[in-house]
Amino acid sequence: MTARPAIPAIAAGPLAARIDRQWDADIVPQLVEYVRIPAKSPHFDPDWAKHGHIEAAIRQAEKWVAAQGVAGLALEIVRIGGRTPVLFFDIPATGGLAGERTVLFYGHLDKQPEMTGWREGLGPWIPVYEDGKLYGRGGADDGYAVFAALSAVMALDGEGVARPRCVGLIETCEESGSYDLPAYLEALAPRMGDVQLVVALDSGAGNYEQLWVTTSLRGLVNGTLEVGVLDEGVHSGDAGGVVPSSFRIARQILDRIDDSRTGVVKPAVFNCAIPADRLDQAKQAAAILGDAMWQRFPWASCCDDQGTASIFAEPATRDPVEIVLNRTWRAALAVTGADGLPPTSSAGNVQLPFTKLKLSLRLPPLVDGPEAGEAFKRTLEADPPYRARVVFACDSAATGWNAPPVAPWLSAALDAASQACFGKPAAYMGEGGTIPFMGMLGVKFPGAQMLVTGVLGPKSNAHGPNEFLHVPYAKQVTVATAMVVASVR
Repeated sequence: MTARPAIPAIAAGPLAARIDRQWDADIVPQLVEYVRIPAKSPHFDPDWAKHGHIEAAIRQAEKWVAAQGVAGLALEIVRIGGRTPVLFFDIPATGGLAGERTVLFYGHLDKQPEMTGWREGLGPWIPVYEDGKLYGRGGADDGYAVFAALSAVMALDGEGVARPRCVGLIETCEESGSYDLPAYLEALAPRMGDVQLVVALDSGAGNYEQLWVTTSLRGLVNGTLEVGVLDEGVHSGDAGGVVPSSFRIARQILDRIDDSRTGVVKPAVFNCAIPADRLDQAKQAAAILGDAMWQRFPWASCCDDQGTASIFAEPATRDPVEIVLNRTWRAALAVTGADGLPPTSSAGNVQLPFTKLKLSLRLPPLVDGPEAGEAFKRTLEADPPYRARVVFACDSAATGWNAPPVAPWLSAALDAASQACFGKPAAYMGEGGTIPFMGMLGVKFPGAQMLVTGVLGPKSNAHGPNEFLHVPYAKQVTVATAMVVASVR
């Protein structure tokens, strides 16, 4: 392979103008229609194939990509029997560049479920565009990715800027742990060639004022804990003090995992040492963001006599460095759902026969997901209090990801792109979420550089109510992505 030439000087203005026009005239209307599609991931819609919403989402993306008229584009929906489909595109290099270097774009089209708490006038499948924000499920996580990828490529081609070969893999199973993806990666990797750069547009941003590069992702164990003590509910006055509460037993068992006072996950198997370079980056990110690290969340509050919010629920810590580390390099347990608990409006004085809790255990990037899943199950089920029936059913276990060292050419390209688009250098920080694809890519293409970035900045609330895509920021990320892609030689 020939030596890498110097990074070309690329004018951001003309690229931005093209991308801005395309987003306003075409991409935002496409995303409005995408938000309307309840394309819930298979874990949340087991009958996804019958319902056809995932099919509708991938067909919409396929139709739009095909209509762009990109020279030499090869496009197909790839299907492996019984699995969720993927969209695959392949665009040849331009400007006399050889096809030996490839940029791989990644995104997904499946969505999280509805979630309650949307403000009046909003909803998961009700697109509302106001103040530069497109509200609704999936626009930012991660429906915009395929549109942004093509927009970046088209802007470069429109300005006559040479670029490498670009391929795309857009899946429909990410929110379920990407369990279908390994089969597709195995089938399609030989067609991708020598991947030099992976661009994953499915991550977060510390603010909307510069390009954010994700350096690590946590792993995840998902599953359901069921604690049973009775075959049917009984009068709490008759049974209270005799029959132990299934909820109390569940609470007691969860204390084996995290301290109910502090939230600290205790077993060593779910923790790892934090690398020195990630600690340094956490300090740098904390210096940029400060109190915004905790102020970004919609804290519940009490109000004083004038109706002004004055007393806020306290974060676990206000130290921005500790916040960065807590959400990126430390384990955290969340209860995300429950069965067996009647609504308060219809709850009688009845001792519950069982309590079922949906659990989400975030893992530090270097902890092995499957091993942690087995340890999680053993810890929860061992020596059940009161000889209760305790069963943990694991839905998925994914290992996190720690980025390889950033090559000098990529570091320079990221800073140049961020300076051109925002007037500030690129910033680096881990993210607390999970993208199983990144670990898979690291194994399949060990020499590839990784650009994991995204638009999920403050208040965007992915997976929750009032999720939004910050369109002005998404445009700038698209421009920055185009500039970085043009730097691959």
